Amino acid sequence: MTTHLKSSPETCAWGFFDAAMQPVVEVQSGDTVVIETVSGGPDQLPPQDGGFDIPAELLDIHDRSERQLPGHILTGPVAIAGAKPGHVLEVQIIGVKLRQNWGWNIIRPLSGTLPGEFTTARTEIIPLDLKAMTARLSWGLELPLKPFFGVMGVAPPQNWGRISTIQPRAHGGNLDNKELGAGSTLYLPVFAEGALFSCGDGHGAQGDGEVCVTAIETALEGTFKLVLRDDLDWDYPRAETPTHLITMGMHEDLDRCAEMALRDMIAWIVARTGLSREDAYMLCSLAGDLRITQTVNGNKGVHMMMETNLLNPQAD
Repeated sequence: MTTHLKSSPETCAWGFFDAAMQPVVEVQSGDTVVIETVSGGPDQLPPQDGGFDIPAELLDIHDRSERQLPGHILTGPVAIAGAKPGHVLEVQIIGVKLRQNWGWNIIRPLSGTLPGEFTTARTEIIPLDLKAMTARLSWGLELPLKPFFGVMGVAPPQNWGRISTIQPRAHGGNLDNKELGAGSTLYLPVFAEGALFSCGDGHGAQGDGEVCVTAIETALEGTFKLVLRDDLDWDYPRAETPTHLITMGMHEDLDRCAEMALRDMIAWIVARTGLSREDAYMLCSLAGDLRITQTVNGNKGVHMMMETNLLNPQAD
């Protein structure tokens, strides 16, 4: 079964995750959900006479929805029938499509990876060519688009209360991992009844680091297959692409992030292959890649990538 979820003041939360939220729709494990998202506040809109497609629901959300915490506009939450704490939600990202012909990028004083060096605020509206799949930057560069959702997450533990979408944590959220495009799969530990999956923060393109605070922020449509897993005991997000396993660490300290991602990768290799921890540690050193996901969200991110074909059973 396929469910279509449009963005609107009734289906979007602006700035927060909360286990106490009521779901806007419930689906069965294995169902497909097509989710529309929008991005940005009134200060990130292009001129209305500039030839840009501005989703009407974005203006409606600006008019009627309260931005309760600093953060992103998320569509959801989607409940998965039978989901409960201890499960893992497998989010198969089947497709990601652009919904508008523009995006935006900001530089904000006291933010970003170099917070003290750029003291003038700037908002850039970036035209997007949906046929050529390129962004035209102000100096003429045609930058290839590789859309993905910066935020995908489930409800946090109930005792966390209402939390901002900005800091990524164990429930997922603002992962900003550009590897999580169409064809990849994200695994999220479930902390609340129904799991309560939401997404937003559409990105047209982003480099590892997202150093000036944002990517090319834009409106996206995502097609997801949501599958409950009761055979996994993972308590932190993981992911797979067609070629790699991905583990993640999120913390204020990049060293801790790297340790978290590495520790989880060692555990995944051991469970998948039967190798000893020492052999898995060595393999991570010889063939694993630690990458800085982002350095701008309070909790920074590191992800480790390991080629799946290196983990196949070896012939004697």
